[in-house]
Amino acid sequence: MQDSAYKINNLSEIDTELTEIKITGAREHNLKNINVNIPRDNFVVISGLSGSGKSSLAFDTLFAEGQRRYVECLSPYAKQFLGMMKKPDIDTIEGLSPAISIEQKSISHNPRSTVGTTTEIYDYIRLLFAKIGTQYCVDCDLPVVKRTLDQIISEIKSKYYDEEIVILAPLVKGRKGHYRELFETLMRQGFTRVRIDKRFTQLESDLKIDRYAIHDIELVIDKILVNDKSENRLYQSIELALDKAEGNVMISSTNTKDKNALTELYSINYSCPSCGISYEMPAPNNFSFNSPYGMCPQCQGLGSYLDFDINLLIPDNSISIYDGAIIPLGKVSTAWYWNLIKSFAQNHNINLKTPILKLSKEELDLLLYGQENYHNYDRNDSSEFYGIIDFLRRLSEIPTNKSQKQLIESCMKEQICSECEGSRLKKESLAIKIQNYNINDICTIDILDLLDLLKKIEKKISARQKQISNLIFKEINTRLDFLKDVGLSYISLNRSVRTLSGGESQRIRLASQIGSQLVGIMYVLDEPSIGLHQHDNNKLISSLKKLRDIGNTIIVVEHDKAMIELADYLIDIGPGAGIHGGEIILTGNPQDIINNKKKFFGYSKSLTAQYLTGDKIIEYSNNRRIGNGKTIEVIGAKGNNLKNVNLKLPLGTFICVTGMSGSGKSSLINDTLFPILSNHFNKNSIYSPLEYKKAIGIENIDKVIEIDQQPIGRTPRSNPATYTGIFTLIRDFYALLPESKIRAYKSGRFSFNVQGGRCEECQGAGIKKIEMNFLPDVYVTCDICNGKRYNNETLTVLYKNKSIADVLDMTVEEANEFFKDIPKLKKKISTLYEVGLGYIKLGQQAPTLSGGEAQRVKLATELSKISTGKTLYLLDEPTTGLHFEDVNLLLQLLDKLVEKGNTVLVIEHNLDVIKYADYIIDMGPEGGKFGGEIIAEGSPEEIIKSKKSLTGKYLKPELKSSLKK
Repeated sequence: MQDSAYKINNLSEIDTELTEIKITGAREHNLKNINVNIPRDNFVVISGLSGSGKSSLAFDTLFAEGQRRYVECLSPYAKQFLGMMKKPDIDTIEGLSPAISIEQKSISHNPRSTVGTTTEIYDYIRLLFAKIGTQYCVDCDLPVVKRTLDQIISEIKSKYYDEEIVILAPLVKGRKGHYRELFETLMRQGFTRVRIDKRFTQLESDLKIDRYAIHDIELVIDKILVNDKSENRLYQSIELALDKAEGNVMISSTNTKDKNALTELYSINYSCPSCGISYEMPAPNNFSFNSPYGMCPQCQGLGSYLDFDINLLIPDNSISIYDGAIIPLGKVSTAWYWNLIKSFAQNHNINLKTPILKLSKEELDLLLYGQENYHNYDRNDSSEFYGIIDFLRRLSEIPTNKSQKQLIESCMKEQICSECEGSRLKKESLAIKIQNYNINDICTIDILDLLDLLKKIEKKISARQKQISNLIFKEINTRLDFLKDVGLSYISLNRSVRTLSGGESQRIRLASQIGSQLVGIMYVLDEPSIGLHQHDNNKLISSLKKLRDIGNTIIVVEHDKAMIELADYLIDIGPGAGIHGGEIILTGNPQDIINNKKKFFGYSKSLTAQYLTGDKIIEYSNNRRIGNGKTIEVIGAKGNNLKNVNLKLPLGTFICVTGMSGSGKSSLINDTLFPILSNHFNKNSIYSPLEYKKAIGIENIDKVIEIDQQPIGRTPRSNPATYTGIFTLIRDFYALLPESKIRAYKSGRFSFNVQGGRCEECQGAGIKKIEMNFLPDVYVTCDICNGKRYNNETLTVLYKNKSIADVLDMTVEEANEFFKDIPKLKKKISTLYEVGLGYIKLGQQAPTLSGGEAQRVKLATELSKISTGKTLYLLDEPTTGLHFEDVNLLLQLLDKLVEKGNTVLVIEHNLDVIKYADYIIDMGPEGGKFGGEIIAEGSPEEIIKSKKSLTGKYLKPELKSSLKK
């Protein structure tokens, strides 16, 4: 009894421990040996200034350790595929669950990845069509029917009379395995031959094939000459084949002269009643555009392909081919292909010096597309000239350099596949229908319409079909409801994942996790509200709370005010960023903090809490700028869901484009306006704008600059100093020092990317990678240069007792003070400091910068340049990753750009940015097909008066609370 009582007490103690995640001594990155208790099964928000250590705690400590411990539990065999994660710098973590990270990064850059495949909804739809779909004949559009044995024999006699045929029984189609047992069974039954992947093979002992490859296996039943004498034997062989292959038989002609003699399938199951063509029984892989059994043969399942666009290839038809009308060819030269073109043109009496517009269509087509078997009189032989386009296409596949490939691809445009019309699938697969809808019809409509359509289909199908598909419909509808709940009702299942924003990608992964219904998991999310309109924010928060309610811990790195206020627990990190951050400032329930701020120790240090309570606000002035009187207009924009939109931008103002997710903001600005302007200012631009009629007023600006959140570099060698050009100035400065002149050191001596001044042991990396086989790779400091990157001779050149390596190790704040007497350097470095990046190091590796930090590095680079006052700056959600205080700083910087006469255009959902703008263009009224229109435009004060504008509804209370006095 005592033992039992002891055990019960112990269990209750364990249960108590598991109510919290206890972190002791966290020191990852800038975390300062922090201790924190996080309540389990709660919705927890981690907030703080950009660079304060939020991601270090959430992702690099909590998620990394949760993932590492899970992988530790697996076998050594599994570990070699998953890899090993480095243990974070921490003393202890207790009460940790298996962790799943959902970050802002795009899910996949693979053109084959779609919303349907990523969420696995498409897998269920494939199963649905395979089980209850009706096959229609692709030629006759009639439902296929079963054939009888007599009908099959009659057709074979008619088609192959007096021909020798091989009768095959298809046993395996498109499956992996070595099939040793199958071959042994067939041998015991007396069979001697099989056809494996179109090759005939003798059955023998221990015959097996590659178990990891996909195979087709047919059993050879008979080889027979079809005539009246062999009718009985033919009957028996066909009957045996049908029995062995579950009602299917394949006939292969031995007539090798006839190239069209292909293996034909006959079935007592499926065939067209009119033309007699047989079809395979539908299977899920018949609907997969990633499988050879389902993909369109022309586009290989991509739905489109890159091909040359004549308007891009020949932008100016008033000049001749000799003078460079065909952009990638350039002007005439002595190159071998020019000799071939000149010879071909001469043989066809085509004058290459004639302007393109004066050449006939036949002459231009001959040059572009060539002619087979033409006689080359210069060489006195017959050869083939496939044309300039074919030559350029082959050159793009094996280019001599990267710039050549980019130049050729700039003349190409994505074309919809003519065979499948963008559906990605074979015509046989598209001919399988449920209630007259094929699988492409299902996947091309938005989520909202799809839910309605599936309900209608489910009502109309037969009782037998309902019995088969009941569970499948349930799974599909559940997952579609999740997508709708996280504000993605406007997207379709066939939409490519590459076209999704970071916020959309993250919410799609979130919907998949809600659908998995896992319990006891720790989910770590990175700003899931990004790209989401305030109207949809509550739906997202409800979805996160659903995950919490089934027994999971939700940890969100977030700056959105509504999400912080509705969380169960807040952890605020700060007080500053970088070396000034890394401490726990404030913890507690957000509502308690708002209602009883005086009771919370650390409130005076917590900027987050002060913005929540309203003690600090981002102020704005209602004295809106009207601009310089000039405009840029885009007339008749129709790309994606845009409904013949006319865009008008007042120049010299701060413009904000707003609207629901999927309302057409990116289509109008990123995919139409920016490519138009980019192509105007850069003749080698690779961008193609979406459909529009005309653009007016481009001459009113002198350049366009897009500042996005893509990394400033993908290798550890790239850093803020190299990207902004500061490092070039530093190297030049060090080359001018007396010690450098004595030693004849040039600027290149101080580069860690080239030989000469760098440490050759680590080739200027400062670290060395040691591979540990099944253990994770270990990175150790180079033992020759001790992480300095340079050799000893280079490090002897000093300025104020600091070497070039010491400068790279400085924070922006330190460097700003260090180079205060060097005007050129001071100007560049101070711009980084002004954008709030004083805490990052000049030599910090680019991959370690967040999206928001990368964007501000780019912004600083532009700010440091001499402004002409006629620039248009385009920013897409610049508040990503920014705290309230960082947003305030960003707005002041953007304001400076506008004050110089420039135009700043931002796509935003953040109300602090929207209320600050001079001019708002609000799109909607909703997303997808319900969007694509400009529903309101004008100053914030005018927008709140619009009854159509949902943005105005949420903007109204913000305007009242933060007007400058």
